[in-house]
Order: sequence, then C-alpha cells, then structure tokens
Amino acid sequence: MASFNCLILAFFVALSFSSMDAGLAARHLLQLPTLPSVPNLPKPALPPMPAIPTLPQPTLPTLPTATLPPIPSLPTVPTVPMVTLPPLPSIPSIPTIPTIPSIPFLSPPPGN
Repeated sequence: MASFNCLILAFFVALSFSSMDAGLAARHLLQLPTLPSVPNLPKPALPPMPAIPTLPQPTLPTLPTATLPPIPSLPTVPTVPMVTLPPLPSIPSIPTIPTIPSIPFLSPPPGN
C-alpha cells in the first residue's frame, strides 16, 4: 500500500513539473515577434461526389384474404338472487386489568 502512495506522489510531482514547463513555453510563445505571413498556397480541388444511384423498388405480393367463420354470440349470464346477511354480533367489551397496589419502599437505615 505504501508503494502505491509513493507512486501517486511521484505522478503528482511529475505532473506539476510538466505544467510548469508548459506555462514557460506558452510565455515564450507570447513574447515572440510577429512572424512573416505565409503566402496563400493553392488548395487541392476535390473531385465531385458521385450521384447516389436509385435502387429498384421490388413489387410485393398481395396478402391472401382469409374468410373467417362468424363469431358465435356469448351466452348470457343468469341473474343471481340477492342474499341478505344476518346482522353482525356486537363486539364484547374488553375487561379491564386490575392494578397492583404499589409497595412503599423503606428508607435505608441511617449511617453510623
């Protein structure tokens, strides 16, 4: 684990030195005198793009039409007589739990 930490530290130090060199190089580039302009060079001419050929459109066969038998009607549901339920019984009351009388604690004997 310690070697990994040393590797990270070495990488960080190398990265910081490389950024200092890049900063110095950028400053030197900014301090250069203006360079003479380069004459316009001829640009190569590209050949024209070929036309995209049109692909022949295939003729698709027509799908056969199938004659389906008529759908039979659904059977009707018989009517169900209404059922009356008896009234629910009343819930009995919950009995109360008797309380235990508290026991008075005696005070400790006085110290000698």
